[in-house]
Amino acid sequence: MTNLPSLDEIRRAPKVLLHDHLDGGLRPSTIIDIARETGYSGLPSTDTDNLRQWFQEASDSGSLERYLETFDHTVAVMQTPEALRRVAFEAGEDLALDGVVYAEIRYAPEQHTEGGLTLDQVVEAVLEGFRDAEAKYGIRVGTLLTAMRHAARSQEIAELAIRYRDQGVVGFDIAGAEAGYPPTRHLDAFEYLQRENSHFTIHAGEAFGLPSIWQAIQWCGADRLGHGVRIIDDIEVPGGGEPIRLGRLAAYVRDKRIPLEMCPTSNLQTGAAKSISEHPIGLLRKLNFRVTVNTDNRLMSGTSVSQEFAKLVEAFGYGWDDLQWFTVNAMKSAFIPFDERLALINGVIKPGFAQLKWAVGRP
Repeated sequence: MTNLPSLDEIRRAPKVLLHDHLDGGLRPSTIIDIARETGYSGLPSTDTDNLRQWFQEASDSGSLERYLETFDHTVAVMQTPEALRRVAFEAGEDLALDGVVYAEIRYAPEQHTEGGLTLDQVVEAVLEGFRDAEAKYGIRVGTLLTAMRHAARSQEIAELAIRYRDQGVVGFDIAGAEAGYPPTRHLDAFEYLQRENSHFTIHAGEAFGLPSIWQAIQWCGADRLGHGVRIIDDIEVPGGGEPIRLGRLAAYVRDKRIPLEMCPTSNLQTGAAKSISEHPIGLLRKLNFRVTVNTDNRLMSGTSVSQEFAKLVEAFGYGWDDLQWFTVNAMKSAFIPFDERLALINGVIKPGFAQLKWAVGRP
């Protein structure tokens, strides 16, 4: 195991992130600063280290209520243009410093209007923050606008995504509790996006199983699956030397190269997997599904893209070739134009990994 990529080495690799929530990645110090500036008094602590610890303990508690409470605090301090710009800029900065060269960051505009902002003002503030990070660090950031599954604003948010698609919004998403809120509730929004030749991903197959994945793909036409970890329920591993058998849905997802936005650490917190070594990502990579590696919520999970990779290296013995495979998968699956994806793959990602492999002398 000593020859495997180290965390410090992984940080130097050019990485791609497709599934990251803006309200799940704030710096604790920023939360405290904005709370002080805006008069928000609900924080469990105003000490940076204590607040960071509280977020991680609440997220690791196994209690859905405590996990969701963490977002109450981050969303509460993201209600002004200044706060949104700062949070967006710092997200781009933190990712760039972790070696991310392309990221798609998602958030729900409808959750940031409590201070009187319009949806358009929310989007414009976030885009400005991302543009500032791009200008300073050279990272490329695409925005995904999310509609909440339990609300009735998906058509409105889809139209918002189309309105800003030439200004940095690259796609659409729905998020929130899967059980009881199937993606087909938002079918009008997805059909509208398809007519507009737009891209969208759907949170599916995390807390709920195969029906959620099937609806997201076959009814709604999702380009990618957010998480998609429960596709493992349609794969039979008999043992005894017998071949692994894929059900019809699993085979369709693999053969159509539908990207899976997998978030290993987050899946442990939500109970979708028991440990990294038991996470379905190992089998899905072996079976050549189009797997990508993501952070979900960097603050709540206390993670980064590099740390997610390092955990997979430790659990599955992955080398540089595997990490490059995950990264190229993600870049192929991004919602920016094909020629721009290709330029990043051939001009940045492959040369970056080649240089690292040459420097450390191992595949």
